[in-house]
Amino acid sequence: MAQTTILLDKKIVKLLKETKEYPRETYNELLRKMIKTFLETKKRSQYDEFLHKIQQPKMQELWNNKEDEVWENA
Repeated sequence: MAQTTILLDKKIVKLLKETKEYPRETYNELLRKMIKTFLETKKRSQYDEFLHKIQQPKMQELWNNKEDEVWENA
């Protein structure tokens, strides 16, 4: 496996240490889990955004109707 060195701010290294689930967990394992979680969350957000966009026209149709306007002015 090819490896590389990256420069991290000492505050980030401290946060990584605090984030470990167990003392011998490597930064590589930790970062892999973080990336997986981030990508899953991003995927869910895109799906939620998609649902919101396709629901918008129907919601506008339901909310912007004459029957509701009559009740608002009653």
